Amino acid sequence: MQGDSAARSILVAEDDGDLRAWLREVLENEGYAVMEAANGREAMEIVRRANVDLCITDLAMPEQEGIETIRMIRYEFPELKIITFSGTFGPEILRASRILGASASLQKPVDSATLLRTVQDVLAPSNLQVPQL
Repeated sequence: MQGDSAARSILVAEDDGDLRAWLREVLENEGYAVMEAANGREAMEIVRRANVDLCITDLAMPEQEGIETIRMIRYEFPELKIITFSGTFGPEILRASRILGASASLQKPVDSATLLRTVQDVLAPSNLQVPQL
């Protein structure tokens, strides 16, 4: 997969610093350029100033939660791919995030293989719609 990840940038919006660091490590080990945000407000600031291919966002965050972040990204950057994940909300909210424009959603805890497979699927050039997980 490393060849596929060259020059792909991923923004991770997650308020848990340890989880954010783990996500960064897993993604960088596959060759992705990773940016970090502790909440949706920070994520939007980064999306507005940087070239981002994918935003991975938690749904439950302080200051600006994930659903609002998805809505803002869809309005301002309709082509930006989004993966949501949550340990707070169940499958119904994760499904709602896809209805609002997320390409895929994951339930926490997520293992590195599932994360990387989902990222690869969402960023695939032929990706029209990622099957629901």
